[in-house]
Amino acid sequence: MEFRLLGPVEAWVGNARVPLGGTKPRTLLAALLLEHDRVVPATRLVDLIWGDAPPETARALIQTYVSVLRRSFARFGVLDLIATRSPGYVVRIPPDALDRDLFERRLAAGLEHMANGDPEEAIDLLRAASALWRGPALAGLEHCLLAGEANRLNELRLTVLVERIEAELSLGRLDHLVAELTGLIDRHPTHERLRGQLMVALSWLGRQADALAVYHDARAVLADELGVEPGAELTAVHQSILCGDLPRARPKAPSVPAQLPQVPADFTGRRAEIEALTRAAPQGCLVIAGRAGSGKSTLAVRVAHQLAESYPDGQLHAALRGMSDVPVAPGEVLGRFLRALGVDAAKVPEYDDERGELYRTMLAGRRLVIVLDDARDERHVRELLPGTANCVVVITSRECLAGLPGVSLTELDVLDPAEAVELLGRVVGQERIRADRESAIRIVEHCGRLPLAIRIAGARLSSRKRLPPSWLADRLADESHRLNELSPGDLGVRASIGLSYDRLDDRNRTALRRLGYFGVPDFAPWLVAWLTGMPDADVEPLVDAQLVEFVGVDRLGNLRYRLHDLVRLYARERAEQEESRADLDGAVAMALGGWLSMIRRHAAMTPPDDISSYRTLVDLPEVATPTPTDPWAWFEAEQPALVAGVERAAALGLHDLACAFGGEQYSVVLGGANRFQLRGRIIEAGLEAARRVGDLRSEAAMLTDKGQLRYMQDRFADARLLYREALSKFRDLGDRRGQAVTLAGLGAACREPGRLTEAVHFLDQAVVSLTQLRDDTGVGYAARLAGSARLELGDYDGAWSNLDNALAAYRRAGSRRGEGLTLRTLALWHRALGEFERSAELCVESRAIFRELGDEFLEAYAVRALAKAHVRLGRHDEALAPLEWALSVCRMMHDRWGQAATLRGLGELHLAAGQLDLAEACLNAAMEGWATMEAPLSAARTERDLAQVYAARGDAERAATVLRRALKVFHDHGAREYDELRAAL
Repeated sequence: MEFRLLGPVEAWVGNARVPLGGTKPRTLLAALLLEHDRVVPATRLVDLIWGDAPPETARALIQTYVSVLRRSFARFGVLDLIATRSPGYVVRIPPDALDRDLFERRLAAGLEHMANGDPEEAIDLLRAASALWRGPALAGLEHCLLAGEANRLNELRLTVLVERIEAELSLGRLDHLVAELTGLIDRHPTHERLRGQLMVALSWLGRQADALAVYHDARAVLADELGVEPGAELTAVHQSILCGDLPRARPKAPSVPAQLPQVPADFTGRRAEIEALTRAAPQGCLVIAGRAGSGKSTLAVRVAHQLAESYPDGQLHAALRGMSDVPVAPGEVLGRFLRALGVDAAKVPEYDDERGELYRTMLAGRRLVIVLDDARDERHVRELLPGTANCVVVITSRECLAGLPGVSLTELDVLDPAEAVELLGRVVGQERIRADRESAIRIVEHCGRLPLAIRIAGARLSSRKRLPPSWLADRLADESHRLNELSPGDLGVRASIGLSYDRLDDRNRTALRRLGYFGVPDFAPWLVAWLTGMPDADVEPLVDAQLVEFVGVDRLGNLRYRLHDLVRLYARERAEQEESRADLDGAVAMALGGWLSMIRRHAAMTPPDDISSYRTLVDLPEVATPTPTDPWAWFEAEQPALVAGVERAAALGLHDLACAFGGEQYSVVLGGANRFQLRGRIIEAGLEAARRVGDLRSEAAMLTDKGQLRYMQDRFADARLLYREALSKFRDLGDRRGQAVTLAGLGAACREPGRLTEAVHFLDQAVVSLTQLRDDTGVGYAARLAGSARLELGDYDGAWSNLDNALAAYRRAGSRRGEGLTLRTLALWHRALGEFERSAELCVESRAIFRELGDEFLEAYAVRALAKAHVRLGRHDEALAPLEWALSVCRMMHDRWGQAATLRGLGELHLAAGQLDLAEACLNAAMEGWATMEAPLSAARTERDLAQVYAARGDAERAATVLRRALKVFHDHGAREYDELRAAL
């Protein structure tokens, strides 16, 4: 037998097609086949066939259609295909009888072969998967509720095409792909990955103009049809084609990273060092040590490329910025490496020790080259070393790193004279050097034969093609005060950079000095304007002078730049020599003022719903700020510079500005997977700065912010300790508002883990204080949480009073977010009383507010509450997809609490639907989540649901054991469930 869903619904026995009747019997058979070997309830079949308007005889008609299908198959000798099983029907089919199952298996196998670096086999499997299709999935059933599954399958069909094309691209099969991709894009004009693949194929065929035209057409189509710009991947392909650096081959699989930078075309010499390092590679750890500018980084990349063939599982590269003020933290590098090794961003552990464990586990048995460039010391790289000897690690540093185990050390000296002249010739042109070799020798000697200095001097000469080498040699000789600096050592680097610095005009010197003094990892032109106070500041003269590097274009089309570490150190020295500390700190204040102005403007668009952002707002200088079309994307691009800038301001003693970034209202711009890490760095910087100057009020405010951060991370015990410390300081200061803020924080940190009586105690105090202070937002926040705690205690009248107060206060304050949160909590109040329709209505209102605000995270919480109301109302089909969406959002945001709560909601849904295996799996997954945080009440509620699963299976003893455990927790915490369950028992 064969059953076909990848096209019109068909069934075949041998060479004969089974007549299936009209649309409704075919829909019924398709529904059973999609769930084959599982019982499909008759109610589900009714919904699928008739939707919201079934006839009164629907159940009888279902029986009729089943009988019709049974008779059709019986004519071909198939007698037991459809069986009646309460509460519906089940189809049992042989393995490989359904084309959908074959398709999905071939797709999975093809992707696995791609991941394992076998594109040839992947292509065969993916072609075989595509061959199963005869048209759109479930053709003819477009108007029934199976359309969602049909859309899913059609998307997978396109995925097969895209992945097969990707495999063929990796093998260089280009000619026929251009025609195929052109046809696919005609059918799928907004599919960006297909566009990118066509651009790559055209570019590799030497048709760059056609490739760029594809991009411009894509941009126009996306703008017209969707109102969006091309995404990051397509933009990156476009930029690579523009820059002429599109790689000629793609990595074999996402899990085989290829991060090594290109070796500079002018790389010269170091033959003995390359040979020694290559020979020592089996030792596993190679350290290249040397002075600034000696070419350590370039040599490391050159050696890594040479070793790559012997280490086929990929290459990782990290610039650690060890000599900067803000070295890259090992945990940040581990996160990047894990993503490069194939770990989904949402699954990268939050804590550094867990990242290290996963990193070493993933490297076990794999052979990679790992380059760690510019390490500060042994501690900087120790956590980045593999746990086995399968990989080779190449480390560069100014230190010898003798404390690392089993290292092979290469100490890098300056180039020998011949290599130095050869390097100069590669930069300037060999003909010019051969014409005046004596001057070339003088130049490289003045440069101390340091590669960086030679390259800088050569760049100056190459930009003046009509001048002979003697011109530069004479200039260096005339500058007698620099001859001493052009000796081997760090002084040589200073002099080399100084050659370019001294040729800048005053405004560009100022820009370079202040960029160096500020020391952020990358920047956009507006930062230069802020630092210098010159709105028309231009970065390009610094790029032309080889002092600033162009990094690329962010997703909004803004150009971004960076200083090489050695240039940054030089610029900082010149800043401290040539400008007053007051002027330099004022420039830093202007830059931070620019970011704060942007943040305040963005935060004002979405008034806060809580009061954790307690602080006295600092006066900001007036600076011109950009007006991004997408503030979220703008702040995402700015985050690394912003956080490093706050840390620099804190180190300089500008604690008012550093602390100003800590407030919760500013966390709105620190979204995404790293929001906890970035916000934590800001808070720690502000806290340490406040402590250094003895500012107790700012210290208490930063402790409050840190407590809020721990609360957001579901680390409630830590949050309570921090809030108590802050409360003590605010009491010593006699600061009533600070006390109210921390009391509310304490109440929140008690409420979540089920310390309900304590929560009400603290929150009631906060409500009284905030009412006296006439802080409506604060009253709304504290009253809402108090109402939530009273609801869990079973005090329905007290909860209603709190929530009514909260809603009125939020509306007076104009806080739409607070209003949405309170409506959601009111929905929970109605649900607890069994008023499920009203609960659902309030959830819909709450969700609409969060959608209006663009807050997908809180929308997920409203959606979960709405889905649970639908479960109580028996509307199971309306709950599954929303709960799965909410779970995906919580995972994307690394929200452990939200994930566990949503998994429990899915468990409740499956339990209500009688799907006990699914219910148990979801509830057990929720229990695993609760075990990672302080959540006894939530865990007990999940165990209560598990007890129902066990009871439904007839395992009364196990159900009773689990229920007794849950009852004890409810009793100990005073939760309303204790009385509810006792009454039920």
